[in-house]
Amino acid sequence: MQQINSILSRLSMFHPDEIDLGLERLFTLLGKLGNPHLLLPPVIHVAGTNGKGSTSALLRAMLEAQGLKVHVYTSPHLVDFRERIRLAGMLVSEESLLAALQQCEKANGDGEVTFFEITTAAALLLFSQIPADIVILEVGLGGRLDATNVIPRPAMTMITPIARDHEEYLGSDLAGIAKEKAGIFKAGSPIIVGPQADVVRDALEDEARTKRAGPLFVHAQDWMSYEEHGRLVYQDENGLLDLPLPRLLGQHQISNAGMAIAALRALAQSGLLDLSDEAIAQGLQQVKWPGRLQQLTNGPLFDMAPKGAELWLDGGHNPNAGQMLAAALADLEDRSPRPLHMIVGMLKTKDPSGYFQAFKGLARDVITVPVISQTNGQDPVELASLAVKAGVPASAASSVEEALQKLALIPREAPPRILIAGSLYLAGEVLKANGEELD
Repeated sequence: MQQINSILSRLSMFHPDEIDLGLERLFTLLGKLGNPHLLLPPVIHVAGTNGKGSTSALLRAMLEAQGLKVHVYTSPHLVDFRERIRLAGMLVSEESLLAALQQCEKANGDGEVTFFEITTAAALLLFSQIPADIVILEVGLGGRLDATNVIPRPAMTMITPIARDHEEYLGSDLAGIAKEKAGIFKAGSPIIVGPQADVVRDALEDEARTKRAGPLFVHAQDWMSYEEHGRLVYQDENGLLDLPLPRLLGQHQISNAGMAIAALRALAQSGLLDLSDEAIAQGLQQVKWPGRLQQLTNGPLFDMAPKGAELWLDGGHNPNAGQMLAAALADLEDRSPRPLHMIVGMLKTKDPSGYFQAFKGLARDVITVPVISQTNGQDPVELASLAVKAGVPASAASSVEEALQKLALIPREAPPRILIAGSLYLAGEVLKANGEELD
């Protein structure tokens, strides 16, 4: 792993800006590599603001339950960079990743390219070399100018719920953000549209018409998914499915599961793949996606929590994600009441006030902590003041460990429910500190 970390560090120096959206640099590099993006199995391209990772995980679980070989590209990683690239069902090996990165570095020469672009090129190169039935490709940022948007005609494009995030790059206008996300639409490629605000759905439909993309399969018009009597009910023009609830917790995962089912049923209808109802059910029960409302039940950090406490971890980091997370925690409170305490670290680029407002009246307090692995982390003292202004009592700590120690000293009648949240980077730090193994 030391060699991989060394080359990743070198690659990060090829371009002075971490994020510089555009496709010309990547197309040039891919040309030098023999255009591997044109040699892939059918591609499912996933964009949106919230739920991209969970939806991709659900897609993979269902496809693999059907016995298919699946390549997956996601970002960011939590603990190990290899999490970003899954080859035919397995995390990329250190040897294969190193060889691909070295090949990309050699092909690039002294060309200017961003870290995400050259690592995306490495993933596409690997996908072109290893046989598989399908590729799940998750957009990094935006859509139109994202490095993943080099596939000429995906088998399926998907837009998960769109909200304000990365405003410094995408702006704050929802219709404009939707237009950027819809940049992945291609003529003749079908589109799954998840739950959206009216202005977003209208913008997506306009872009689809302009690009002659589609057909569109729109949430609440062409398909729907909901919980009923402890089961997931999915319905489209081809019928109704009575399924188990997804293993991933939260009502928002009902919609994410619905998007995944809608996409795969549409692909099955087109004859591109086989998909049984049994595979869908099995995928729902077996899906894993670390750092998304994940309960930690052992490990060093768990041992530091108050005796009998529940310890939860989530990487959601914008106001919309906060609302969905708060709804999930409120549902947990209804089913199993416990006092909720939060440990939160965020980046300066996020909207802490909007995030904390979702937890007003739900969380007893917040202890803010630094995101140690990032140079642009929000100062815990400033973050605590923003939580207080949003209506949630807050104080600052120097680390997650110190926050857990502070919570352990509070006298209480019932064991608490503790949520560590606010950043995927913080989630990665927590998983690493707690000794969690990712497969």
